[in-house]
Amino acid sequence: MSISIPHPEGSLDAGPVEGVTSGPPSDTFEVEPPYVPDHEELAAVEAFEDRFADRELSWLRFNQRVLELAADPSLPLLERARFLAIFTSNLDEFFMVRVAGLKRRIAAGVAVRAASGLRPREVLDAILVEAGQLMDRQCQVFADLIPDLRAEGIELVRWDQLDKEEQKYCKKFFKERVFPVLTPLAVDPAHPFPYISGLSLNLAVIVRHPKTHSEHFARVKVPQTFTRFVSVGNQRFVPLEDVIGEHLKRLFPGMEIVATHTFRVTRNEDLEVEEDDAENLLKALEKDLKRRRFGPPVRLEVEETMDPRMLDLLASELGVSVSEVYRLPAPLDLRGLHAIADLPRDDLQYPTFVPSTHPQLAEVESASPVDIFDAVRKHRNILLHHPYDSFATSVQRFIEQAAADPHVLAIKQTLYRTSGDSPIIDALVDAAEAGKQVLVIVEIKARFDEQANIRWARKLEQSGCHVVYGVVGLKTHCKLSMVVREEPDGIHRYTHIGTGNYNPKTARLYEDLGLLTSDEAIGEDVAHLFNNLSGISRNARYEELLVAPGTVRSGLVDQIHAEIEHHRAGRPSGIRIKANSVVDEAVIDALYLASQAGVRVQLLVRGICALRPGVERLSETIEVRSVLGRFLEHSRVYAFENGGEPQVWIGSADVMHRNLDRRVEVLVRLPDSANVARVDALLDLAFGPNTDSWHLGPDGTWTRHPGPIDLQATLIERQRRRR
Repeated sequence: MSISIPHPEGSLDAGPVEGVTSGPPSDTFEVEPPYVPDHEELAAVEAFEDRFADRELSWLRFNQRVLELAADPSLPLLERARFLAIFTSNLDEFFMVRVAGLKRRIAAGVAVRAASGLRPREVLDAILVEAGQLMDRQCQVFADLIPDLRAEGIELVRWDQLDKEEQKYCKKFFKERVFPVLTPLAVDPAHPFPYISGLSLNLAVIVRHPKTHSEHFARVKVPQTFTRFVSVGNQRFVPLEDVIGEHLKRLFPGMEIVATHTFRVTRNEDLEVEEDDAENLLKALEKDLKRRRFGPPVRLEVEETMDPRMLDLLASELGVSVSEVYRLPAPLDLRGLHAIADLPRDDLQYPTFVPSTHPQLAEVESASPVDIFDAVRKHRNILLHHPYDSFATSVQRFIEQAAADPHVLAIKQTLYRTSGDSPIIDALVDAAEAGKQVLVIVEIKARFDEQANIRWARKLEQSGCHVVYGVVGLKTHCKLSMVVREEPDGIHRYTHIGTGNYNPKTARLYEDLGLLTSDEAIGEDVAHLFNNLSGISRNARYEELLVAPGTVRSGLVDQIHAEIEHHRAGRPSGIRIKANSVVDEAVIDALYLASQAGVRVQLLVRGICALRPGVERLSETIEVRSVLGRFLEHSRVYAFENGGEPQVWIGSADVMHRNLDRRVEVLVRLPDSANVARVDALLDLAFGPNTDSWHLGPDGTWTRHPGPIDLQATLIERQRRRR
């Protein structure tokens, strides 16, 4: 990469520039080639043609692990219901994005084999079968959950299980609330088959004319403005579609109701937007968001009792094949179980957990919170571990104090996903209105958050923030915040680099790491990167960062090869990686080379893993585990023994092509040994022999190894003792 021109020490731009820019072209990030092993080494790995598992099938096995949590009787009952809802949402998105992408490739005639050796059609066929098995298993888990809930006084019942008073209540509820918003849509020569929106729950109805005996199909959409399960009192709930189905005669007066069945369609909802300048990108994205709900169907779920004629009509009109139809027991769409999981039953949920303030940011004996800048200046590097360390009293307070501090001259921030009522956004608006320079890199293409990000981008622009929509051709996924502050001894930069989004809501549910630092070298690197993102400057290299799409892959591969050299020289060696997904073939091959050399490799992977561990002569020293639980394990950690001087990198990048090639990502090297030791201790706990986790076998199957140590519960207990 070429050199960018940073702000001279103590100088700043003239002032905030209102409006939008598109950022520099993606060639700002030139890719450095990774270390290339010699021919003999490479041949030893490439001899294993089946060394990569299929990423799509690996994802399904991740969701299978989520389903196993829903079936686990040792977990609190309502949390099991929540895992069922999460499983449903996960599978919905998988079909909307991944299956839809496969179908696009097949339709376009793209038959290139995946790294696993499978062609798109083979992958799709395997997905449709395996997904069907998972959905069948989900229905069984739900059926098993019903009596367990009943035993605790929570009943999910069908219409015929309601008593007369409950039916009377539902009749009134339907008449006063539901009926006014329903719109029955019939199909006849004058009324074409209606459009069925993605993920909506629908009633397919056959009505008959009492005189002519002619039958007609009609569709009634179950409105999403009401709770999925209707409360009839005493913690008893009935599906909303049952209430509607029992009162269909009011929608079709004078007609006979012959049959009623529920169904649900999943559509392609992945966006494909051509990029030009930022303003055109914004308009194109807004337009494409409106088109999203009209994507082609990729799955049809129907109630298992549906009449074959009705099913044939639906499949024909929607254009889905037999293999894309799933006949399932009612009720369909278990996302509504989130509401059941939220019932005020502390005895059936995880124990209440309240994050605490990091000890180095703890409030002093007064009513005022600690000064973040004093604390960071004193300790230099503060490693945060969310949700155990409070996001509100660390990262959020960092931005809020910067906005209110008269000594702060500028704030620079990336935003990928944030919450609807975001104190981070409010603080940035306050800072801009107070005359501070505020640069915000907003990634409006964050999947399924595009509409919210457009809305916040407009608000930031109107307040006077300089809003940049990242880099053309790349998503800006890195998690960076930098505050420039004038102090008695000159200008200082304070930086936060994290593994998770600046989202106060998900920060209570996602496990993430973040570094608050006053380290000058890190601040200098982050300043260069912001210049790259907002201007035309080009920086050749970073001293303390790895930046994708430039140096993350090559940097990781070089570190892996360094471990091989340490091992061969008899020095301490070892590699430990914690990530959401491990897919990239170049990094995996480097790990295989390390294993063949005898280096111990441990991977903690929440989701997809295309690496096959434990394969003779290929990956015998590689161990892969997965931890799922109360919190979503989201942090990315890359730890290397480094000949006895351990190095740890944290950041936003997973080991995936999209992260390393199509996103702006950042990894930062932890600059002090105490924080390196803290991360090493965390990994020691995760890989401990008694820690409850799943282990990946060489055939791609995950096996649960129950243990007395729950990783997250142990960290919660440590946090409580720390108070």
